[in-house]
Amino acid sequence: MTRNVLIAGAGPGVSGSLARLYAAEGATVGLLGADQGVLATLADQVEAAGGSAETAVADLTDDVATRAAVTRMAEKLGHVDVLHFNPSAYREKDPLSLSPDELLEDVRLGVGALLTFLQAARPFMGPGGRLSATGSMAADKPWFGAASLGVQKAGLQNLVRSIDAALAGDGIRAVSVTVRGMLAKEGPFAPDNVAKALRAAIDQDESDWRPEIAYEG
Repeated sequence: MTRNVLIAGAGPGVSGSLARLYAAEGATVGLLGADQGVLATLADQVEAAGGSAETAVADLTDDVATRAAVTRMAEKLGHVDVLHFNPSAYREKDPLSLSPDELLEDVRLGVGALLTFLQAARPFMGPGGRLSATGSMAADKPWFGAASLGVQKAGLQNLVRSIDAALAGDGIRAVSVTVRGMLAKEGPFAPDNVAKALRAAIDQDESDWRPEIAYEG
């Protein structure tokens, strides 16, 4: 059976590499993001790699619009095997200049949007379904100059653990991959290599499942 994969916050980096990785196996990849041009380019890459692509432009902080977009896409696909959550907000403000509203705005994208994504897709997932998320070393080693990013990644890691515990009884598992290095064009932290680590985490044996895996490069 062809695997159907939905990616929220799809873009040219790690999420794009993961999309192409699944496409090479003939998967249908649903791409959700805010920029139509980026999505169109990524869809072309997915199809060139051997898969099929569906796209939807959505502001992931808009609960109603995102739910509708995910539902439409999932209905078209019929079932969903893998969800991947990628977005985060990067704002260079330290704790003395970051306002509460700015922090909550960033957390709305980097953590809260995962709830919308999962809840909309859940009716289309069955045993064997998987959810993954792009984590970061900022979760436990934050840089004060972008304080909201650390809060997002710590919250994301925590939420993924809760999701995994909530859905394990239904045979659906969740995992975040904590990338312990700076993304780069080449080397162990190039997007293609991080995507391979994500794929390995998604495919881990359920009998020894870990909801958070560190990628050290």
